[in-house]
Amino acid sequence: MPLFETESIVLKSYSLAEADRIVVFYTRDHGMVRGVAKGAKRLKSRFGSTLEPFSIVNLEYFLKEDRELVSIQRVDLVRSAFDIASEPSFLQAFSYLADLLTAIAPPHDPNETLYRMVRACLESKVTSAEDLAAISLYFEVWLLRLGGFLPDWSTCSRCRRSLAEFETADLDAEFEILCGECSRGRGIQKVPPTYRHAVRDALRMPPPGFIEAGRERREVIAELSGIFKRLITRAIGTDRPVERAFTLRAK
Repeated sequence: MPLFETESIVLKSYSLAEADRIVVFYTRDHGMVRGVAKGAKRLKSRFGSTLEPFSIVNLEYFLKEDRELVSIQRVDLVRSAFDIASEPSFLQAFSYLADLLTAIAPPHDPNETLYRMVRACLESKVTSAEDLAAISLYFEVWLLRLGGFLPDWSTCSRCRRSLAEFETADLDAEFEILCGECSRGRGIQKVPPTYRHAVRDALRMPPPGFIEAGRERREVIAELSGIFKRLITRAIGTDRPVERAFTLRAK
């Protein structure tokens, strides 16, 4: 029964029996880990406040063969998220992102690129609902990219012509881009160049830079997030992000 130690992000927890909790972590070295924290609900629990959602911790656990739930031995707090997680708007936004992550990321399958992205989003300074919308879109774009589901919006999917910098295109039913000549008005939604620029920026910028840029394009972020939520729903095969449906991979 091997013992593992890794930096982790606490995503959520559930009650188990009278005194225990099941805790979901996303770890740097081992991907998604679900484990039992015995006695975590007791007033004098050895875990204290280390299992608060979105805290960054050092996690130590035993992994038993043929069991998905690990046995949590020790959790040391690296960075508390209590101050920001107590804000209802932050909690709602990041709970949605945690649901997406637990739906998509396979257990015990490390992806350091994804881990670094999630941690960078958590550590970004968000001061408004607009900032939370920007960080949510950033998260959605990167989940789709690492899962291999992010469409290439730089070229027409039919004629393969590279779109001009300020060219408006059309979105087809597969969430691919069509130039005006190929679409001939039959697309399901217009995709102005500002939409494509925002997706490009999400892939090039760190989260704080994207948040700053997002303050000047709130409507674009709202429209794009609606598009990508529909794409994520199709990718995971459900309206609620509760089942793993594709494997993330670094590119």
